[in-house]
Amino acid sequence: MARYTGAVCKLCRREGQKLFLKGGRCYTGKCAFERRSYAPGQHGQGRKKISEYGMQLREKQKARRYYGVLEGQFHKYFLMATKMPGQAGENLLKICESRLDNIVYLLGWADSRAEARQFVTHGHFCVNGKKVDIPSYLCKAGDVVSIKEKSAQTDAFKTIIEANGSRPVPTWLDINRDANSGKVINLPERDQIGAPVAEHLIVELYSK
Repeated sequence: MARYTGAVCKLCRREGQKLFLKGGRCYTGKCAFERRSYAPGQHGQGRKKISEYGMQLREKQKARRYYGVLEGQFHKYFLMATKMPGQAGENLLKICESRLDNIVYLLGWADSRAEARQFVTHGHFCVNGKKVDIPSYLCKAGDVVSIKEKSAQTDAFKTIIEANGSRPVPTWLDINRDANSGKVINLPERDQIGAPVAEHLIVELYSK
């Protein structure tokens, strides 16, 4: 299974914006973006004029890195989005938001999307009562995501659940903390999606 294995703090610095890729560390003084907010590399502090194409490319890369999706799959999501009713850019973000690893993160069962991806791969979660170990699984409205009972009893999950118990959950998700489960009420509208992305630039890039 392909995935990015490099230094994730460099990704935030390259995009010039915090993408919160390392969980709790991003909220501390140890955050690399707080200490060095310029792009990595020897020319990172130089002022560069960005072309229209460059702006579009940066938005696409930012979205990919925010959700932890590689290029091939991200382009596949875009093609899916263009075939759905409504605006392609908003549909693209809806698809990314509905990934199982993203939902696990939003429900507070992981400190980052990368950690959520790892937990899903290790088989700690169920969708509608059946184990799903595919992070890119796309959940639908009405689906119930839950932590496996055996997994929920481990010290690791108990610590994470307790630490993230007060983390706000998006309104399009309904969490039952007693049952360690969450329900997808509906796919989110654009104002319910926190991704710091100008999706119309992504559409323009792929439409060239």
